[in-house]
Amino acid sequence: MHVSELFRYPVKSLRGERLDAADLDEFGVVGDRRWMVVDQEGRFLTQRELPQMSGVQAHHLAGGLRLTHSADRDCIEVSVPSAGADIEVRVWRDLCHARLADSAAHSWLSAKLGFECRLVFMPSDSLRVVDPAYGEPGDRVAFADGFPLLLIGTGSLQSLNERLQQPVTIERFRPNVVVLTTEPHVEDRWHRVALGGVECAVVKPCSRCSIPRIDPETGVRGPEPMATLGTYRRDASRQVLFGQNLIHRGRGAVRLGDPVRCLA
Repeated sequence: MHVSELFRYPVKSLRGERLDAADLDEFGVVGDRRWMVVDQEGRFLTQRELPQMSGVQAHHLAGGLRLTHSADRDCIEVSVPSAGADIEVRVWRDLCHARLADSAAHSWLSAKLGFECRLVFMPSDSLRVVDPAYGEPGDRVAFADGFPLLLIGTGSLQSLNERLQQPVTIERFRPNVVVLTTEPHVEDRWHRVALGGVECAVVKPCSRCSIPRIDPETGVRGPEPMATLGTYRRDASRQVLFGQNLIHRGRGAVRLGDPVRCLA
């Protein structure tokens, strides 16, 4: 097995970017989901409420990011905000502090999304911890739903696509790491894994929301692939599971082609 694809999502729920190598810091992939779109009350916004977010591409830059609207190719560059523009934001039940981007970023995003919103950045001194039921003391996460990394095996996607009339791409599921596998859902049996030289704890299956129903190319929401996944991937609580959440147990880089070893 080896790493076949790597992704980073600089802004939560905007389109991500493919990588050849992913450096890992205390939050996960460097630059991954350090930015987030919020409403006027500081509550996080995602494609669940605004599927048109799939039409904005985010690229990580040194000192900021670049946003590009897929429909008109209009773009804007945003710098990491300086201290002093802090607000409290909410991600699910977590409250943490973030910094407001400049007003030009808010105006640009609001116009492209057709919804009044703001863009915020998580500085390094903002503390959002992983659920202690799954993590260890000191485990941190940026604006991802709950964990630093998401891994999916290609065998799992192939098994799903064999059941669908129209195959879907891995982008529907927004993983960080895709592993070349042959057995469907073999990652469900992993407890500890090495991605190249970086060891990771495999802590929790990923329960899927409605976002995979949104075609990332068009922003159109449909019943698949969740309708089909629901026929064979529901757990006892009726949640649909696809992929595994990971917590990295060290720093380093993961590269395309790196071997993947199950350690436990």
